Amino acid sequence: MRNDDNTNKGNAIKDPDKWTTGNEPMTEAQRSYLHTLADEAKVQIDENMTKAEASKKIEELQELTGRGKENE
Repeated sequence: MRNDDNTNKGNAIKDPDKWTTGNEPMTEAQRSYLHTLADEAKVQIDENMTKAEASKKIEELQELTGRGKENE
């Protein structure tokens, strides 16, 4: 049975501005994925983003590039 609501996504749907670690530097995984997305979108990224900022930028670049989209 398919569950279409967001109840099983955990922190994936939590606002990055409310993360307790959101002000920490972005993770290496975020940095790597941001570089991949930025290269594809042909944009520059700020190397000094926080975890929360990086998360938001990843979402923005996913929208721009079409990456990370689940089949709807």
